[in-house]
Amino acid sequence: MHLSIIIPAFNEERLIEHCLQSISASLAANCKPGFKAEIIVVDNNSTDNTANLARQTGARVVFEPINQIGRARNAGAAVASGDWLLFVDADSVLNPGLLADILRLIEDGKSVGCGSTVQMQGLPWWASWILQLWTRISILFRWAAGTLVVCRSDAFHEVGGFNQELYAGDEIGLSRQLKKWGRQRGLQFVILTKHPLESSSRKAVLYSGREMAAQILRVILHPRRSLQDKEQLPIWYDGRR
Repeated sequence: MHLSIIIPAFNEERLIEHCLQSISASLAANCKPGFKAEIIVVDNNSTDNTANLARQTGARVVFEPINQIGRARNAGAAVASGDWLLFVDADSVLNPGLLADILRLIEDGKSVGCGSTVQMQGLPWWASWILQLWTRISILFRWAAGTLVVCRSDAFHEVGGFNQELYAGDEIGLSRQLKKWGRQRGLQFVILTKHPLESSSRKAVLYSGREMAAQILRVILHPRRSLQDKEQLPIWYDGRR
């Protein structure tokens, strides 16, 4: 088994080292004969020290000049050599239990891919409610959160990867495409729940409840226009860190 771990990163100098350390620790805890892994950080036109910090940890760094999460993920997949791809955000922490669950799923041979539930510490009540709602939706529809998507490399490339017309929400489209690809081959796409991925709660700290509500309402009322224009998605693209 060869696993490519791909981390899109835009101005993540404060969190990228913690993310990469957690990945290295999880890989060490799950080391077994015949298992190989590579770590690819996609510098998505950062203006800080993200790329240098990633290189210092031994990760392979590639550059994507257009600031868009889907393009960054696709750029990482384009150079990956693994037969499985694991996309994880740079503000997240991969734990050994979750990686063990992912490796068991791969070895079982019954799945095209998976996502994971997500946990965040220190959320205000309104953000906790949104996360709980998303968790229920994710499990019900088997939609992966963008913080973690795992899939077979051949399936990823055959369905076209992440939709580069979208600046957010592309993980839902990919989940749907992977489910369809898997059904045609007797494979499933699942959401793992035993060991949630720990992700940063910084958006709930950096943005007010009013700003978050306005962003969500904009996407609900005008989904196509909003998701295809990063100027309409400040919570993802205004650079606040």
